[in-house]
Amino acid sequence: MKKMKDIPLADRPREKIARKGAGALKDEELIEAIIGRGTRTRDVRTIAREICGRVGEHKSALRYDDLAMLDGVGPTKASQILACFELGRRYFAPADSCPKVTKPEDILPLVPDLALRRQEHFICITLNGAGEVLGNRIITVGLLNHSLVHPREVFADAITDRAASVICVHNHPSGSLEPSSQDIAITRQLKEAGALVGIPLIDHIIVARGGHLSMRERGLI
Repeated sequence: MKKMKDIPLADRPREKIARKGAGALKDEELIEAIIGRGTRTRDVRTIAREICGRVGEHKSALRYDDLAMLDGVGPTKASQILACFELGRRYFAPADSCPKVTKPEDILPLVPDLALRRQEHFICITLNGAGEVLGNRIITVGLLNHSLVHPREVFADAITDRAASVICVHNHPSGSLEPSSQDIAITRQLKEAGALVGIPLIDHIIVARGGHLSMRERGLI
């Protein structure tokens, strides 16, 4: 069992909120920040994981009893969580919810005409810890068949956005969905760069007139 004090200071959720803002944390980390600590027999990460599962099951119908009955939660932590959710609902819910990415197909509406472009465009989409879109930018526009991109150009705006992760997208004007050797090489570079700056590359998607290909689903990330 790993206690919060055993976790490196920079990786603790409350410290991450202070450095990056709450939007950069994953759901489980936000729960960890709220409840603070675990119990003698259960660490905070295990409890937070179960709470997230219960929240996912019940969503807007989440009740006090749904949380209080979990081992390691109890009345105090259940009340804290529900109070946070209610304050968020009352004061911070946007009129139009941000697009959320959970699968490669969710990216396509964000780049509606990319497959029809005659030049190769390389796009970076930045996400917060909830998978919601923070930014959607064209990084480079290349020639007919290729576009050169450097990791610093991809991650400069991601750092500014305080992003939790990025997804890269580019088109193949040729119509082929097969990743080229250059596509594979730049994907590996971006993955390594993302690991260094703490903003992981979670997918690199190729789009063409014939559809799309996820390099993560292909096993290239």
